[in-house]
Amino acid sequence: MSDASRGRRDAAGADIVSDASWRAALRPDLAVIAANVAPGARVLDVGCGTGDLMAALRDGRGADARGLEIDRAAVAQAVARGLSVVQGDADQDLADYPDNAFDVAVLSQTLQTARAPDRVLDQLLRVAPRAFVSFPNFAHWRVRLSLLWGGRMPVTRTLPERWYDTPNIHHLTVDDFRAHAAARGFAVERAWFLRGDRPIGRGAANLLAEHAVFLLRR
Repeated sequence: MSDASRGRRDAAGADIVSDASWRAALRPDLAVIAANVAPGARVLDVGCGTGDLMAALRDGRGADARGLEIDRAAVAQAVARGLSVVQGDADQDLADYPDNAFDVAVLSQTLQTARAPDRVLDQLLRVAPRAFVSFPNFAHWRVRLSLLWGGRMPVTRTLPERWYDTPNIHHLTVDDFRAHAAARGFAVERAWFLRGDRPIGRGAANLLAEHAVFLLRR
């Protein structure tokens, strides 16, 4: 580790690397989440994949990060990186975690693949008082144009799979999510809207945002 990346330490005295050394390598929504997790937080990353966010939080925030991932190969890769990840299904296995076991839960690009996304959100805010949720916005203007002019399910850079091989089974929009959060009584503490890796304003987010990141509080 270079001298430039030193200078901060977590509660245990371990070096915490600078944000610039890891945020550039993260997917844009994960970079937003990583930048807004408090140092030393207990984090559960649901649908963590190979653990990119967990590694960033461990190295850049000194976080105690745990992961739940359904794909066996991804779990093996994450464990090989020294990360604490178990194989499991968010639709079923979140119920096994005790109340308030974590400071924050993360569900990135996974909500739309869940069989019961409403129950998954309820579980997230049971195991932690705050939850980051990111998802692709199916009301983005390119998606609308594809359906309007082509009459076919869209294939875009953010939704690259075809209708028959996509993992996305519950298509949602920014406004759908806002309405659900309000109906369930979840407070939206913060929200970020992204076009590629660039933030955009919230006013036209339902039309212009390709991805959304919400920080919910129960």
